[in-house]
Amino acid sequence: MKVQKMKKQFVAGLFAAAMMTPAAALAQDSNETETFIGVSAGYHDLGIGSDEAEGVDIDDASPIFGVVAGVDFPIGGDLFAGVEGNFHFGTDAVDYEYGALARFGIVDSSGTKYYLRGGYQEIELDVEEILNVELDDGDLDGVDTSDGDLIVGAGIDIPLAGGKLRFNVDTVSFDTVRGTTGFVFSF
Repeated sequence: MKVQKMKKQFVAGLFAAAMMTPAAALAQDSNETETFIGVSAGYHDLGIGSDEAEGVDIDDASPIFGVVAGVDFPIGGDLFAGVEGNFHFGTDAVDYEYGALARFGIVDSSGTKYYLRGGYQEIELDVEEILNVELDDGDLDGVDTSDGDLIVGAGIDIPLAGGKLRFNVDTVSFDTVRGTTGFVFSF
């Protein structure tokens, strides 16, 4: 099972790198695009709740820590559109998660960006943490402990100290609540 997790983490890392490579190439082609990379931390509540599993103590939330990268393109006036990828490790119910999102928003005169975003997020669950039990190796063989679905949300990027402070609130399949904050550098 550990090898399977390592393989998935490796694939997720490759996915994040693939998201950054086109963004860096586009930034070199035009001075108008804004490419960014940064760190992110937050809290992801999976929305399972104890009422759904009577008699079972469920821990369905997790702090998350990770990286984000993407690129924004001006599309006229103060409007922009972009794409971004993310990869986060969790400490409790979430083992790790990754995804890709499209962004659409507006930039004000201070450089602050307000945006809506949507895409796909894959979540690898830590069943032992969710159920507060210790499982033996092989207990979950053949059980899919991942889930992926539509992610939608809103956010703001505020210029600060040579980068941007960012705040995002998202939901995956309208079942979870995911709040993140971070700091990104543009180039």
